[in-house]
Amino acid sequence: MRRPLLCTLFAVSAGFAGTQAASAAQFDSWAALVVAGDYRTHSGSPSEIFDNGRRDIVKALQGLGFAQSHILQFSVVPDTDKTTKPKLSDSDAIRTEFARLARQSGGGCFVYFTSHGGQNGILVGGTGMSPRDMAKLVSDACADRTTVIVISACYSGIFIPMLRSDTRLILTAARADRPSFGCGETDKYTFFDQCVLESFPGSRDFPRLAFKVQDCVAAREKAEKIDLPSEPQVSIGGIVQQLLSQYVFPPR
Repeated sequence: MRRPLLCTLFAVSAGFAGTQAASAAQFDSWAALVVAGDYRTHSGSPSEIFDNGRRDIVKALQGLGFAQSHILQFSVVPDTDKTTKPKLSDSDAIRTEFARLARQSGGGCFVYFTSHGGQNGILVGGTGMSPRDMAKLVSDACADRTTVIVISACYSGIFIPMLRSDTRLILTAARADRPSFGCGETDKYTFFDQCVLESFPGSRDFPRLAFKVQDCVAAREKAEKIDLPSEPQVSIGGIVQQLLSQYVFPPR
């Protein structure tokens, strides 16, 4: 059995709405940011792995009731996607555009990055984004609003200490000292991104989704006989689980 390839950076380049359960339509006031931070496999070959994840995560969000006009997409190779027409992945543009969108939106925030990662951060458009950079991006746009942050990359657990907040749920593809997998030439998605997509159906809300993803990744890595599992991490703030329980996913 081939050994799954790591998704490392260094391999390729140095508001609570009330007591009643909310309907899916209430997600239409949320601001969402979905970023594909690179376009290469572990070996450096061109690949749509991260863009495949970006496109299909956006489709999943729309299925939950997120408004298309409230979803920002970024890609390193935007010209290759004539259908969704993402913007060019650039850290400054991402920060500026998401802050603008969040100001126009009255609900929570959803942030998803998928890319190669290293022990200092993740790759976004040819440059690194550190935990401090990510914390500033989210805080400037969302402040203390109900926020879900997903970081799909090797070593992405490093982001949790800087991002942790009572009003945030954070899900990362790996521990701070572990790689993640699925960045080879034959992969359509990273293992983690695929598990997120597979876990939306059957999940009641974002907290349950996060735990379902952990189980999915563990099962996949066990099946692939990976010696050092990635161990995706979940951080749930003191009040965010109750806040998110009001936003129930529609049946699928």
